[in-house]
Amino acid sequence: MAETFDYETAFSRNLGWVTEAEQQLLSARRIAIAGLGGVGGSHLLSLARLGVGSFHVADMDIFELANFNRQVGATIPNLGRAKADVLSEMAAAINPELDIKTFPEGVALNNLDEFLAGVDLYVDGLDFFALDIRQAVFAACADKGIPAITAAPLGMGVALLCFMPGKMTFEQYFRMTGLSENEQLLHFLLGLSPAMLQSAYLVDDNRVDLAAHKGPSTNMACELCAGVAVTHALKVLLNRGEILAAPYGLHFDAYRNCLKTTWRPWGNANPIQKLGLFIAKKRLGIR
Repeated sequence: MAETFDYETAFSRNLGWVTEAEQQLLSARRIAIAGLGGVGGSHLLSLARLGVGSFHVADMDIFELANFNRQVGATIPNLGRAKADVLSEMAAAINPELDIKTFPEGVALNNLDEFLAGVDLYVDGLDFFALDIRQAVFAACADKGIPAITAAPLGMGVALLCFMPGKMTFEQYFRMTGLSENEQLLHFLLGLSPAMLQSAYLVDDNRVDLAAHKGPSTNMACELCAGVAVTHALKVLLNRGEILAAPYGLHFDAYRNCLKTTWRPWGNANPIQKLGLFIAKKRLGIR
């Protein structure tokens, strides 16, 4: 198969939206993705189809039936298989010339430097509830001057935040240090989604259980995340186009037919955010 593959032919339909020189730049770029589930798997395959040539990917989980509603690698033949193995195979089937390094133990403090070594961009695919390692990865990206993107699947939409070198960091925006787990989860949710567009059509709020680390999800949101995140990845990697760096964000909700550009100076320390957090804590009984 590798003998019949031709990079220029395979990605020739990208040309027109990118130049031939830009396509070659993409082939030489390396992206790190932590988490290959709902959004991370779609990110990887979309970036592979864009023609990005190298990846570091990390995930410690296996595919289960509960993944079937939203995860691209979740199929009957892949039940019980490691997500890192399945998605690496799927990406290599798109581009057999890929340089892809897997971290089957997931990303952790003891391999974080290796995971980010030589990386041009980090794209977040970690589970919503993976608070500690997410904060560590974004802090390391800030220290190393690596752009970092997170695109959250919320309801039937996507909320995007970009953290660029020299600008507001993840911690400066979300301000989660020293908080309880439930407070951190609220800070993360309201920071991702200041407009909370998805809240208007949640039909059963009993399906949201922060304590049990469970919440409803949709495939549509995951695919929207990939489109938005990969578009911004292109802009970062090719250094062209406007990037809405934090404290600016973007929230598109397909169900609401609504697009919002959000702006929260000081992040969750913004008075509007603080009021929203106060109301949410009261409603959920969090102290």
